[in-house]
Amino acid sequence: MSTIVVVGATGGIGAALARRLRERGVQLHLVARGRERLVALAEELGASFATADAGDPAMLKSAVEAAGSPLSGLAYAVGTITLKPLARLSVEDAERDFRVNALGAFLAVQAALPALRAHRTGASVVLFSTVAVRRGFPMHASIAMAKGAVEGLVRALAAELAPEIRVNAIAPSLTRTPLAESLVRNPATAEAIARQHPLRRLGEAEDAAALAAFLLGPEASWITGQVIAVDGGRGVIEAKP
Repeated sequence: MSTIVVVGATGGIGAALARRLRERGVQLHLVARGRERLVALAEELGASFATADAGDPAMLKSAVEAAGSPLSGLAYAVGTITLKPLARLSVEDAERDFRVNALGAFLAVQAALPALRAHRTGASVVLFSTVAVRRGFPMHASIAMAKGAVEGLVRALAAELAPEIRVNAIAPSLTRTPLAESLVRNPATAEAIARQHPLRRLGEAEDAAALAAFLLGPEASWITGQVIAVDGGRGVIEAKP
């Protein structure tokens, strides 16, 4: 039986995706940084697991390879939120964002590649970008730069790995997850940001997880090289006043 690897499995979107896939009977291998929450989730879902920091190339490679072979899919649901004006961004900020978001995605796919190719009926990779790549926002220079690299990676790998492996990305807007807690903790702030979206609410983890599960499944077998927004319309439509 083939397996899907979820890197960032204890994050809001990663955990929602893992639970959704398990409901479909998918065998899972979960990768995340915090061992306590990872063990609890793996026990809940009957999944194998390995701890890894996405910023540590050797650890990440080992954790992904521990899934074994073949693999029918890989989701790299890891991200950062570094919101600072350009003048206050440090080299360390930019390097960390690039290492975790872009280089981590590259290394995870590279580590999984032999096992993905071993899945004879086609495999799928799902990465994560952000609405801030398509639509410019103040104080997003570092994260938009890193996620822009992810979008470039998606298109390059989709071309290189077709037809055996499909590669797509999801670009959410602000989503209620532990990563975004500092931005949505205040109800007035959360409501103000929600009003900037044509659909008048913030994203929920299930919104992105539902699309990720679809892209990882056979129903999406003719979709590759795409960056699909799950953003309440914010990337392309002005919210009504």
